[in-house]
Amino acid sequence: MAILKLKPSCKDYLWGGTRLKTEFGKEYDKEPLAESWELSCHPDGPSYIVNGEFAGKTLQEYIDANGKTEVTGTHCKDFEMFPVLIKFIDARKDLSIQVHPDDSFALENEGQYGKTEMWYVVDAQEGASLFYGFSREVSEKEFKERIRNHTLPEVLNKVMIHKGDVLFIDPGTIHAIGAGSLIAEIQQNSNVTYRVYDYGRKGPDGKERQLHVDKALKVTSRRPAAKDRDFGCHVASCKYFTVDKIVLDGFRRKKISGEADETSFVSVLVLNGSGKVSCNGETVEVKKGDSIFITAGSGEYELEGTFEALMTTV
Repeated sequence: MAILKLKPSCKDYLWGGTRLKTEFGKEYDKEPLAESWELSCHPDGPSYIVNGEFAGKTLQEYIDANGKTEVTGTHCKDFEMFPVLIKFIDARKDLSIQVHPDDSFALENEGQYGKTEMWYVVDAQEGASLFYGFSREVSEKEFKERIRNHTLPEVLNKVMIHKGDVLFIDPGTIHAIGAGSLIAEIQQNSNVTYRVYDYGRKGPDGKERQLHVDKALKVTSRRPAAKDRDFGCHVASCKYFTVDKIVLDGFRRKKISGEADETSFVSVLVLNGSGKVSCNGETVEVKKGDSIFITAGSGEYELEGTFEALMTTV
């Protein structure tokens, strides 16, 4: 098969909302729906194939059956695990203030990759914001004291966000998505998060959610985050993923073609609209919220319709 249509695993974290159900058509029987893991081979939330002979199987099972390099591409061969995880995030409430480690620390201490990630703002309510790094350099002593006395947000860099904004988050960058944000997140294949501050919120068990302050202190950069990143013609690019935005308006630009060569798979995450994806004699209809995986080496593909999408390769 050249084209795999994927169904996500879903997460009901306490800060989530309802938009992924009502606007993006995600099927989930719990409330709230915080995240849908659209392209994932992570055991904490795999994505499932919904078309063809492998329908009902996980993407990882498909890769195992058909060959890692053959499915994912030669650029992925040096990664022990599938390198990318793609999510939709609906933040009805503020997320915790958190940080992710790099590969070295995470592999040694957690047995999985660290997390480099990027956020694409799919939508944002008026006045929505997020935290992105520190507003100034802080000492380790001040960092500890502000966690202890609940004043950490005072020294974080607050960013007002709007639809279409992009932020790239290196490992070690303290951050938090704010209420009223709907985000597409492209990240390393990792579920390692060190929660630094959570506003004293309690989980379903009635207890305050666990913090990971000791580990966070070891991995957090206490300087302001890098700004004005230049990714050339791409939305974002690093050794783990390259992301491009596709816009088909149905008039001047009705279709676009490309090639899924032997170097990488092609992931298409549909942000709005509808259309179809064709490759190697196969055609799949797509709509807002759909996640499509084109296997490496499948040859020329064509996207047609009226929709916007994020395209990810390695």
